[in-house]
Amino acid sequence: MTVLESFAELQKTVDADPLVVKTARERRDIFKSALRSAADVRTVWGAGSLARSTQLQPVHDVDLVVEFKAEDHRDWGQPGTSAEDAIERCRDLVTDLLSVSAGTKAKLVRRVDTANRNRAAKCYIDEPGDKNAFTVDVMPALRLPNGILIPSKRAGRWDEANPAFLIDEVAARQSAWSQFRPLVRLLKYWAREHESDTGRVKSLVMEVLALECLQQANNKPAALKDFFERAAAHSLYIEDPAKLCGVIQPDLDTSALRRALEDSAEAAAQAVRAVAENDQPAATRHWQSVFGTAFPLVLPPGGGSESDPGPRPIRDSPQG
Repeated sequence: MTVLESFAELQKTVDADPLVVKTARERRDIFKSALRSAADVRTVWGAGSLARSTQLQPVHDVDLVVEFKAEDHRDWGQPGTSAEDAIERCRDLVTDLLSVSAGTKAKLVRRVDTANRNRAAKCYIDEPGDKNAFTVDVMPALRLPNGILIPSKRAGRWDEANPAFLIDEVAARQSAWSQFRPLVRLLKYWAREHESDTGRVKSLVMEVLALECLQQANNKPAALKDFFERAAAHSLYIEDPAKLCGVIQPDLDTSALRRALEDSAEAAAQAVRAVAENDQPAATRHWQSVFGTAFPLVLPPGGGSESDPGPRPIRDSPQG
């Protein structure tokens, strides 16, 4: 086994099962078809990681945007209760069209929650008590010339957004370089693996950071080394790429994230040097310190323990 083969195995672990993705898309399409039949709906389209093809395993949610006809809801888009009214309209539509008890288009949804939802109605296809229950978030919207208006129930207002912008940006990068989406999924997995060090880092933060710092290279190791070096030097002030919604994660612990990126940049540089010195086992030990035990080790000639993760980068830490 080589480093590149180890990356191929890691990618299999990270990428969602194609059959699960197929099921998620089929369920999404059932929702789209049913909701489009409503007289006050203009169109329905997918958003989120499934729409961008950057989803990780497991896949248990889908995001949908339901654009309503403004002429049928003339009070929407205004401050006050119209944001909540729009979310409740989504609940009513899903209940009438898709509920297991009374759906006229399909009997699919077991429960719809709106009480604690700020922007969307959460629709449970599986039992709500299951922590991996498959859900569909149905978000109402009104069309703008360069985006959409989406509700904020807690604030009693509507906000401008343009989720299609990121979908298009990711598609363009993938078209130019076939490894972009797979590497984005690896980086989102990296954030998940380092959560104990960094705190929760939203997947969207990692996707936008990838757009800004992930550059085309000859192979995955080189691209990742370059990414970690660039990201470690980034301001980590990660904003909505459409420049409409401000900072994506205001509570992001940027200091902790930067330390994790710096550690990974150091380990990645050591891994690339090890390959240049024809030491594949050492290289995989360094990469395992970046991505965790799911990254397969190359055993040294004559054997050795595959469970040995090798040395982790050493950093100065405050004492006292």
